Amino acid sequence: MLDGVNVALGVSGSIAAVKVVELAHELRRQGASVQGVMSPSATDIIHPWAVDFATDQPVVSEITGAVEHVELCGREGWADVLLLAPATANTVGKIAAAVDDTPVTTCATTALGAGLPVVAAPAMHEPMYDHPGVIEALDRLEEWGIEFAAPRLAEGKAKIAAEEDIVTAVARATTASPLTGSHVVVTAGATAEAIDPIRVLTNRASGKTGRAVARACHVRGADVSLVHDGPSVEYADVIQVETADSMIDATVEASRTADAVVSAAAISDFTVDPAEEKLRSGSPIQLDLRPVPKLIGTVREARPDLPIVGFKAETETTDSGLIEQARRVQDRSDLAFVVANDASVMGADETRVLLVGQGDDTDADEVVGPKPTVAAAIADRLTTVVSDSWYKMVSWNGTDRPELMNISRLWVSTAVVAAREPLLGPISPSGPEDRRQLTQHDRGELFWVGLRNFW
Repeated sequence: MLDGVNVALGVSGSIAAVKVVELAHELRRQGASVQGVMSPSATDIIHPWAVDFATDQPVVSEITGAVEHVELCGREGWADVLLLAPATANTVGKIAAAVDDTPVTTCATTALGAGLPVVAAPAMHEPMYDHPGVIEALDRLEEWGIEFAAPRLAEGKAKIAAEEDIVTAVARATTASPLTGSHVVVTAGATAEAIDPIRVLTNRASGKTGRAVARACHVRGADVSLVHDGPSVEYADVIQVETADSMIDATVEASRTADAVVSAAAISDFTVDPAEEKLRSGSPIQLDLRPVPKLIGTVREARPDLPIVGFKAETETTDSGLIEQARRVQDRSDLAFVVANDASVMGADETRVLLVGQGDDTDADEVVGPKPTVAAAIADRLTTVVSDSWYKMVSWNGTDRPELMNISRLWVSTAVVAAREPLLGPISPSGPEDRRQLTQHDRGELFWVGLRNFW
């Protein structure tokens, strides 16, 4: 997820600094290179040698004549992103006031001035997090384009975000955002049909692939709705469901404003009228199974032109058999593409899939590896699908005038590039050097305002 990304890790004086060693390890496990920057207060909580060991880089604990802040976070600096973790109330307030009296705040001032992406993971006691001055400082930093890994509010504290959420925020800040302005609905995991108040009919799907796809789409700039029987996540608006019917209803409703649907869930094919009381064991029983409507077909009926990605798990042992089954599903529901895989990998951490696109060919793109890697490939393919749907939307409904098609393609290409690249704009009249990075929200709003004006 962070292959080739250079992270300057700014550590401030919170007890949450003890989490930094494992955070640095996780960033490196995801492919990043990390260099620590510590405030004097941070060095009182965790020794710089520990951060040195975790990052395999010398720690910056003071600014010297080597101008470490510029070497790391300047316009030609080493870092691709500055991660402030933990970001204390003191550090947040100083950065918002452009006070740079520690190596961490000096790097932040430099990064913001240079247009370098900045991610902050606040950590403090909850009353401090609720202080009007801290709230104002956080709002100002957000206006300046800083991304946040939101803290977990528990036990009277705003605890530093989980490592996965911090890594996701860093990935979003450093990854191209071709899905900015788009809404993607993802279904994930198994559904469950009640037999009685205790027992259910379900399947072995873990939801790992679906959740990874939702995360990958979020990293690429999308607003994501995740429909599953699982917990809330930071990278998506979660719609919790249990049964096949509730998943279908929730997905249809969410798809009304969607630009694409990824149907990764293993939805029950059958349901049953549940018994009101627990069925007694020890004797045979017979269940009257009824077929459940197909989710993809129901969504397709509601949104005939919506790009939909389907999943097909089969017990076929040959690629040709998998592709044949995927083609049948694709042709039946006019899917953008189908992710086909052997059912034996359900629940595993690694998988092998075939991405079967539209057309008559018998070939498919093979993706093998951990499920986040596979999810990234699916999200990248989806990016092309969504871009093509935008082209169709502004191409005068299939006009036979190629010059208008070319104009619309040029405009949408320009808008997509504008939405995915960090745009710079002046924030004071003092000159072109005073510039800031627009937030993801700003870029999405810019795209849609432009699209409405064009239309």
